[in-house]
Amino acid sequence: MRTILTAVMTGAALLLGGCGEEQWLDHRGEQLRRADMQGRWVVVNYWAEWCAPCLHELPEFNRLAERPDVLVLGVNYDGVSGAALLELSERMNIAFSVMGEDFEQSLQLERPQVLPTTYIFNPQGELQRSLPGPQTEQGLLALLE
Repeated sequence: MRTILTAVMTGAALLLGGCGEEQWLDHRGEQLRRADMQGRWVVVNYWAEWCAPCLHELPEFNRLAERPDVLVLGVNYDGVSGAALLELSERMNIAFSVMGEDFEQSLQLERPQVLPTTYIFNPQGELQRSLPGPQTEQGLLALLE
């Protein structure tokens, strides 16, 4: 038991410690580092399964996520996590990374009052816009200039 606990603690320390750089895991267990966000537009979308406009705009974000100069990240409004978040994201055909509460807190994002809500960060990491309501790929691209 002590060996398992030591291994878990060591893994957690490595994940959290890294090289002193912030990093998070997405719904697939893939690592995202703050450095991965630098030099790119970052679009953070809050969504929920019960939100009809959120469901309608997800394909727009999937297409936007195909662009190499844009990093699209989702945050589930209801705080679904772990295997349940992976299953939900797959069922909803979400192609971009969905992040957890630790990511939301690190970026100091306000919990939206309206769903969906989208935050846009410029390539320098500065919050540029907070957009309540559904978005389209073309509408977002027009803002990323």
